[in-house]
Amino acid sequence: MEPNLAVTTIAQTIQLSLSPVFMLAGIGAVLNVLAGRLGRVIDRARDLESRHAGATKAERTRYQTELRLLDQRISIVNAALFLCVASAVTTCLVVALLFIAELTKLPIGTIVAVIFILAMALLIVGLALFIIEVRLSLRATRVRVELLERDLQ
Repeated sequence: MEPNLAVTTIAQTIQLSLSPVFMLAGIGAVLNVLAGRLGRVIDRARDLESRHAGATKAERTRYQTELRLLDQRISIVNAALFLCVASAVTTCLVVALLFIAELTKLPIGTIVAVIFILAMALLIVGLALFIIEVRLSLRATRVRVELLERDLQ
């Protein structure tokens, strides 16, 4: 194999791998958002746990309700993080396999395609969990009607 052909072939492989690399950048941004949400939920849970001991019975009941919801949110965000990281790892595998296939002349195009589809499926489920967690958080942050009515009196 002449050197110029090898450089050209590698350059073409790099071009092929650009789409998965851009996908990795997007997944990184999603992971950043998910990690931030997880941190905020954990901080809120710790805050409520510390308030729970000295609270009145009505406050404890409200704190327990919110803590259950926060526990659900933690589980959902954790699962979303796991799936998005798995998507990133499989995307990296796609990029590596593109180079391995080119360097070794292995006909593994179908395998690369299946792994890329798996990466997309993992990302889709991770994003679906993200929207579920967002909807759950919106349910928790609604202004309670009794507080609105109390201020009006």
